[in-house]
Amino acid sequence: MAMRRILMTSFLLAGWSIAAEAGPAQDALLPVSVIFATSTGYWEDDGNAPAVERVPTSAESVANPEGKAAQRHGYYKLFAVRQPDRTSKIYLQQIAQTETGPAIASTIELQEFSDLKPYVTDIRPENSNGIIKEPGLFATVYLKTDPAAEPDGWTVLIDEFGDITVEKATN
Repeated sequence: MAMRRILMTSFLLAGWSIAAEAGPAQDALLPVSVIFATSTGYWEDDGNAPAVERVPTSAESVANPEGKAAQRHGYYKLFAVRQPDRTSKIYLQQIAQTETGPAIASTIELQEFSDLKPYVTDIRPENSNGIIKEPGLFATVYLKTDPAAEPDGWTVLIDEFGDITVEKATN
């Protein structure tokens, strides 16, 4: 019986050490501060168009370094990042589909949400059928401005021209 306990303890400790080693690698993949995310919508351009209509805070360029126009296309990612005060900031990314896989074309903070200092409770795409092949994006962000209140829906809309609209949802 004692040998069985020693063996079981050894397996448990070995499993914990492996899990402890795997923990940081998972954090590097997706920070724990990202609380909600959705990928939806579709965009395309001729390679010379600006990524989005707002100034990116930090962006990884996927434009052709030789300056030649090359058709680009991809999808949008909308995600909430929890702040130390439990409120969230919402970011919009354009993800380009490249020959080597997805690449970030631009990242912007949606200031309309940051000004509200929201407590985000969910982010949902227009539908769950996957990435659509029509230009634009439509997603709903559910948030509270008071932690004790019921959440309100806010829509994020990007039209076929790349113009971004953020407004309180109406039924």
